[in-house]
Amino acid sequence: MTSPLLPQIGVDTPERGDAARNRRLLLDAAALLVAERGVDAVTMDAVACRAGVGKGTVFRRFGSRSGLMHALLDHTERELQQSFMFGPPPLGPGADPIDRLIAFGHARLAIVEVQGEVLRAAENSLEFRFAAPARAVSVSHVVSLLRAAGVQGDHELLACSLLAPLEATLVLHELRDLGMSVERLGDAWEDLIRRVTRC
Repeated sequence: MTSPLLPQIGVDTPERGDAARNRRLLLDAAALLVAERGVDAVTMDAVACRAGVGKGTVFRRFGSRSGLMHALLDHTERELQQSFMFGPPPLGPGADPIDRLIAFGHARLAIVEVQGEVLRAAENSLEFRFAAPARAVSVSHVVSLLRAAGVQGDHELLACSLLAPLEATLVLHELRDLGMSVERLGDAWEDLIRRVTRC
């Protein structure tokens, strides 16, 4: 496949090579801080220190902590999108659509496990939760896979319903408060997909 079937999120003019490298360096540093110490540890100072640059570089690049967090989410979503649009099967093209749906859920759960607090913060923003470009791309992707699998019905509404159990707020509650494992949630996701796609 040489061109995207879905609208890509956050597509803008290409950056210079050094600017793109610096951006990725800063976002990788922020992602590591989230994974190691939680979302509250992601300050402009901490990211600058972790990336080995001055704090002014972080502010020039993202403007504020809020801008950094939104860029981090966009960074994560772009990587997932690249994987399901162009990556290897079963997440990427070439696999059975049901297997791709199952792989998509597992990939989303893995992201929530690492960056759940960042995602939950975004979900709690009413302007972001349902109108975010990343969510629209995920809905479109699930709709296309449901159609390819021969599932009948209102594909868009079904896609929205299927994505609900993958929302960070619910997943974090299940992991932290209910003591469920990511493996259990992944198995439940696969069971749900197989039931929904049984024609």
